[in-house]
Amino acid sequence: MKQALIVVDVQESFRRRPYFRPEELPGFLRNVQSLINRCQARDIAVVQLFHQEPGDDTANPFTAASGYVRAMPELSLRADAVFYKSVHSAMFGTDAAGTTLEAWLRQRGIVELLVTGIRTEQCCETTTRHASDLGFAVLYVSDATLTFPMQTKSGREVSPAEIRERTEMVLDGRFARVVSTAGALA
Repeated sequence: MKQALIVVDVQESFRRRPYFRPEELPGFLRNVQSLINRCQARDIAVVQLFHQEPGDDTANPFTAASGYVRAMPELSLRADAVFYKSVHSAMFGTDAAGTTLEAWLRQRGIVELLVTGIRTEQCCETTTRHASDLGFAVLYVSDATLTFPMQTKSGREVSPAEIRERTEMVLDGRFARVVSTAGALA
């Protein structure tokens, strides 16, 4: 089965958001880097996505004008393809020629995706659901996703561990097979 590693939004923009917390970043980056290295050693395509919003507001870290829509420097990544998106699902991302990620994957006969990136419950989960609905098999590499604490409407803080647990619960067996970094390419 032909695979691709999808690296969603591992970009500097997040460090400029007030909700950013650095505590889990080193372990997350180690896991993503491990997958990148292992995929490249096996000739599995590595695809990089960036979230980029329209406009030229330099104060918005998700616009090209800000200079922050770039890979986190701790990551060593030689992508086979780079796509930009302005919505949650990476499947809508387009490359410089206007080709969508979905079209790029289909042109190469890729049928299984390993999903990693930032944020667990947003772009990674949305990409997983969308890819599954498009007919791709998905391995959701939960410990190679990163998120930050969130608050419920009642004000209770929900930890990244709780968010990951909820995401794993709703995806596993329905939209993906949830795996660890160690088990992703076993």
